[in-house]
Amino acid sequence: MQKIKIPHTLVLLLYIMIAALIMTWVIPAGEFQRSVNELGQTVVQPGTYSVLSDQTMLSPLTLFTVIPQAMADAQAVIFFVLLIGGVMGILRATGMLDAIIGVLLKRFANHTGWLILGGMMTFGIFSALIGVAEEYLIFVAMLVALCRALRLDSMTAMGILIGGYAIGYGLALFNPFTLLIAQAIAEVPPASGLWYRLVLWPVLFGIAFHHVYRYAKRVKADPAQSLMADIEAEQPCQAEQNYPALTGRHRIILVAFVAILGILVWGIKVHGWYLVELSALFLGFGLFTAIVARMNTTTAANEFIAGAAELTATALLIGFARSIAMILEQGQVLDTVIYYLAMPVEAFGAHFGAVAMLVIQSILNFFIPSGSGQAFVSMPIMVPIADTAGIGRQVAVMAFQMGDGLMNMIVPTNPVLMGILGLAGIPYARWFKFAVPLLLKLLLACAGAMIIGVTIGY
Repeated sequence: MQKIKIPHTLVLLLYIMIAALIMTWVIPAGEFQRSVNELGQTVVQPGTYSVLSDQTMLSPLTLFTVIPQAMADAQAVIFFVLLIGGVMGILRATGMLDAIIGVLLKRFANHTGWLILGGMMTFGIFSALIGVAEEYLIFVAMLVALCRALRLDSMTAMGILIGGYAIGYGLALFNPFTLLIAQAIAEVPPASGLWYRLVLWPVLFGIAFHHVYRYAKRVKADPAQSLMADIEAEQPCQAEQNYPALTGRHRIILVAFVAILGILVWGIKVHGWYLVELSALFLGFGLFTAIVARMNTTTAANEFIAGAAELTATALLIGFARSIAMILEQGQVLDTVIYYLAMPVEAFGAHFGAVAMLVIQSILNFFIPSGSGQAFVSMPIMVPIADTAGIGRQVAVMAFQMGDGLMNMIVPTNPVLMGILGLAGIPYARWFKFAVPLLLKLLLACAGAMIIGVTIGY
């Protein structure tokens, strides 16, 4: 029997774009009325959905025009990725990354479990507290190299990173981009309900750790079991490499890197920095690194360009991913999808209605991968439905959090996911095969949490 050949990730996204275009031809165009609240946020007005008399029939040529439009719309993320790639090129040339990997390899050579658990919790905490996502791109190369040196694979590395950050979003503690926005719309105190989310932390992280650790043990025992075996077989592995010593200059660069991360957290939290400011921050770090390493200007420029060039494919994936949602927006069917998805909640009763909310928010994340964007669109609709169905507003907020956060692991419309996978060299189809069993286990646990939340009056 001939094995089915999975298309390239870029081709897969093109197929989804075609499906989205067809949806705009067969689904009625509709819209909700929107208004600006007292905080200056544009939110949907519940109960105002109406079918539009004029259906916007998008031309097949839209498949070509939407790509440059999407690239322009996602330019902040795309240029952030390219600039980070350039800075990482300079950083690699100093030998600091190899030296750090050598140190970590000695420490974690016989403690794979601690590496996985510690890594997942670290990424999860930063996402849960301040909504870190794109910023993790800078850790991909080093994490992949470290895991491969430990006789694991890049899939294990991304299980640590993506699994940690997705659960961090799903059980956000103070995330200003998702939790605080959703709670403001639901008119519940900011960051309230923290105790229940903390109770769920060891449950979801325990499930994720078990999934990644079991896979890692299998790969370490038999590298042929790796989902990346045929891809990484031809790539040099650093396991037997003699790593350079961590020199004084390396330490200065490392201290500067830690300081940059501190400034990053402070800038996001206090001044609301985003990708433009973060790009500038890392460009300054790249220049500092070249000076400390005494790298001549020509070498630094060449390394920067080479590092950025390596991420060209990743930049294209981000643009194509944004194209999918943009097609649905231009066809004016996104509100129709939301309207019909929300209808079954009241019919299921409080307990199963809460689970239905989780399912709906999970589906919506495919169409609206932005957490804050999904909050503004879905929460004004879900809150009145929750009130009439006897579902607590905190439960409605938690359904949004979990659906948005956990689905970040697999939705190809998520530019951060596609960027991370591109950096790690993992085809989307391979990652999907690894992540879907984990996602299903997490969503099953979350469904139970929804039912318990309704029962205890959360």
